[in-house]
Amino acid sequence: MSVIKINAITVPKESGDELAHRFAKRAGAVDGQEGFEGFELLKPTDDREQWLVVTRWRDEESFQAWMNSAAFGHGHRSESEREGGEATKPVGTQSELWSYEVAGGSGR
Repeated sequence: MSVIKINAITVPKESGDELAHRFAKRAGAVDGQEGFEGFELLKPTDDREQWLVVTRWRDEESFQAWMNSAAFGHGHRSESEREGGEATKPVGTQSELWSYEVAGGSGR
């Protein structure tokens, strides 16, 4: 059964576009990871400042393997760092990882 990992990132309203831009720059980076099933970046449509990074994995072991991989470390460095420069300041002020498994739903 799939597991869902949600990273709830608190992002000040004025920094939301930058967060979306940074995610777009590394789109597809996790696609080839064993057990990876999908990804969505959810932008709040109300006054919340929490953006949700939702990933779906075949199982907990697949998620843990990705978390411990060199690809994870590389993907979570700033663009500047990946090009040999200095780290850029994080956009988010806080994050929290939530873990779920699918307990029901429709076939769609």
